[in-house]
Amino acid sequence: MSAPTRRRRWLTICAITASAALVAIPASAAPGQGGSPFGPRVLGQLAAEREQSVGALTPSLKGDDGDGDDGNEADEIAEGADQYAEARTSPGVVAPGAYGAAWRSLSNLPSTGGSWRNVTNLPYNSDDPRYRDVDSNSSGGSGNVTGRMAAMAADDDGYVYAGSAGGGVWRSRSGGGHWQAISDRLPAQSTGALALDTAGRLWLGTGEATTNADAYLGSGVYVLTDPHHGTFSSRARVGGDELESTTVHQLRFGGGKVWAATSKGVWSHSTKTLKGAWKLEFAPNPEFLPGGSEAADPDAPYKNIANDIAIDPKNPNKVVLAVGWRSGDDYNGFYTKGAGGTWTRITSGLGDLPADPDGVGNVTFARSADGSRYYAIDQSPEQLNSNPDSGLEGFYVSKSGSPTGPWTKIADYQGLAASGSALTSSGYMPGVQAWYNQFLTVDPSDPQHVYAGLEEVYESKDGGSTWSTVGPYWNFGFSCWSIDPAKQTGDCNPTTHSDQHGVAIGRYHGRSFVYVGNDGGVYKRPLDGRQDASGHATDWTSLNDGTIDTLQYYSVGIGKDLDHGGVSVTGGLQDNGQSVLRSNDRVMGSNFGGDGGDTLTDPANGCNIAEEYVYLSIQVTQNCAVNEGSWIDDASKVTSYNVAPADNATGEARFIAPLAADAKSPSTWIAGGRHVWVQTHGYAIRSGDEWTSVYDLGAGHTATAVAASGGKVYAAWCGPCSNQGFARGISVGNADGTGWHDITLPVDGTVPNRYLSGFAVDPKNADHVYLTVNGFSRQWTEGPGAGVGHVFESKDGGTTWKDISKNLPDVPADSAVVTPNGGLAVGTDLGVVYRAPGRTTWQRVGDLPAVAVLQLKLGPDGRTLYAATHGRGIYSIKVRDFG
Repeated sequence: MSAPTRRRRWLTICAITASAALVAIPASAAPGQGGSPFGPRVLGQLAAEREQSVGALTPSLKGDDGDGDDGNEADEIAEGADQYAEARTSPGVVAPGAYGAAWRSLSNLPSTGGSWRNVTNLPYNSDDPRYRDVDSNSSGGSGNVTGRMAAMAADDDGYVYAGSAGGGVWRSRSGGGHWQAISDRLPAQSTGALALDTAGRLWLGTGEATTNADAYLGSGVYVLTDPHHGTFSSRARVGGDELESTTVHQLRFGGGKVWAATSKGVWSHSTKTLKGAWKLEFAPNPEFLPGGSEAADPDAPYKNIANDIAIDPKNPNKVVLAVGWRSGDDYNGFYTKGAGGTWTRITSGLGDLPADPDGVGNVTFARSADGSRYYAIDQSPEQLNSNPDSGLEGFYVSKSGSPTGPWTKIADYQGLAASGSALTSSGYMPGVQAWYNQFLTVDPSDPQHVYAGLEEVYESKDGGSTWSTVGPYWNFGFSCWSIDPAKQTGDCNPTTHSDQHGVAIGRYHGRSFVYVGNDGGVYKRPLDGRQDASGHATDWTSLNDGTIDTLQYYSVGIGKDLDHGGVSVTGGLQDNGQSVLRSNDRVMGSNFGGDGGDTLTDPANGCNIAEEYVYLSIQVTQNCAVNEGSWIDDASKVTSYNVAPADNATGEARFIAPLAADAKSPSTWIAGGRHVWVQTHGYAIRSGDEWTSVYDLGAGHTATAVAASGGKVYAAWCGPCSNQGFARGISVGNADGTGWHDITLPVDGTVPNRYLSGFAVDPKNADHVYLTVNGFSRQWTEGPGAGVGHVFESKDGGTTWKDISKNLPDVPADSAVVTPNGGLAVGTDLGVVYRAPGRTTWQRVGDLPAVAVLQLKLGPDGRTLYAATHGRGIYSIKVRDFG
């Protein structure tokens, strides 16, 4: 449930005044008074903060501080995507082919023994009634969830296909549920588009384009000839390497061609043969493409973004391209071929649909099956830059069926807000994230029956004259809502997770269903389903049954389960809060809403947990945050506490900021923002005032990694952190504040000028430390000081470093752990590698697909390694099996 500049605070708020201001009142007040409950995002605060951001948003691709790609948008989800990408691209631009080469290299490494076990392959209930504490989203109505779904496809035989952001493509043979992964052999697990052609083949465009700043580029387009039974193979790639290191927003068919809207313009290929190169149909700024004169420019990734293609059903040679960067650029607009065969901007005749660059951003098209109508969603850069409520320009219809129009506007954000939406507060209304959330489809049997997705799901049965919010953002705020743990969400019907990305219509056992993919996974309802008096659907079903695990973890924590034996496993997730899995659970619960960042868990007691939101907003609980909601009437009954250090309030911390416990003193914690923060109360901490700043990394510097052992502390930082002036460094000192100094990193590239992602300290010697480095080497990174190497070793407390990468693939490294036998395990963007003690070369651990492993940790027994993957959940493996 991503939202701009959101703050996760469960506060009861009073009624909306005439000026739309929301005022916080004590937690002891009765819930629901005035018809407006609480939530992790206090909407009044959101409104105020978003209003402050208006004016800072410009069509420029650079912010005032030069650190950003989209004009310093206040939207946290944009900032999170940008920072995630920065770690992998800075100090420059990554050349095409980097991930493909890395996957080939990793696949050729010798393998260790042992097999990974999926720890999180069971349902994850976001409404688990056990966890209705002050910071939980439980009772919001989303039910079982999994990781973000970027694209959907379905047929009339009950087969459903779900393409995830980072965990590959999944198939259901039973109309949804009982899923099977079908793309694990591909070098990219990031989905941009899925489409079934008229022959029943499934086309996959890799490289998620949802945010236009995604960390995971693709390796091209693939075809599965028999999607009912087969699995994707790299041999079935369409064309050559033209679309490597690209994101694919849409795949459309017409005139014997497949058209691809990508981050490198619009391309086409014959659907009759997979051989032959892709044809570049149109790129508005070709000099910024790979090989062009401006390819190394930091803005190059944003100069040729294509969003969708509309093909005239009566004339497949008549094609309209929707091209443009979400925050605005001179090239934004709609294009079609003129008489001379040249693509030209459409400047008139579109009717209500904007033709000027300021009015055209992210666009989605949908055509009725009979060809009588075309529909469109348009996000406006001008609205994004100036309107605190929404970036949506509108929904449109072309009743001629032609993509050239004329187009008529059939909805705006005010009308959608009045259609039963949960987003009715100033500063956060429908379409506020229209650059991130869009889908559109038409009922094959009724050209006036339309489904549209933004943050919520909307339905029209009369061609757009009226709309119903059939999938509201959540149920908080509705009179039917209640926190009663005996009910999922009071008397409200279940809704979908928020933030919509993909949609498909298919049939199963003779009934038609609509399938939607969003930040919480996959949901379905009958195509012509039921609604209540408010226009909310009464028949959504979550298809996230535990057989599909695409959860996007940033972190993992493991501690003994003192109540049931075994261990408790927890972790922070993209837009799905914090998961808690205790040893006797058959269903995971969520005790923490919003985005989950870094995690600390007491090895001796798995219910002692520190859970980070973003920007060092840390909550601590000593009972797993078990709560039935009684804190609403009695504030003393909360079971988690805000303990954020001061850099949270000033914004001087990374989106996912580093947090660590001293390996020798678990009650000593280290947190990194601009400052290195230390607190010594462990899980008994109750206030952010209990942190002490032991070192100032410097203005503009923010910590990227911290570690401590026996009182010795290591902190890595970057600043600026973007590819425009990127700089990094390491500081070392003691937890008591003494001995702090900056390490001089040689300019000869001994440690590359790239993002420093993690430390692993030798438990036997605090001066012996390993460093992981993200990004790609200078072979792939066009930027100053990119250097080589991904793993470095120091035996003198960080004073000098040695590159120990050897045969390690050139792939971003994210985390490292020293194993009990003295070996070293490293998590990378494509899996886990291991260097045995006494060896200098690396092996691949197990057979994980090409998924990012953002954090590695040892369990309380010291013999089990846990991997937090950003797209395939949490895995474990016994160290003895590979070490």
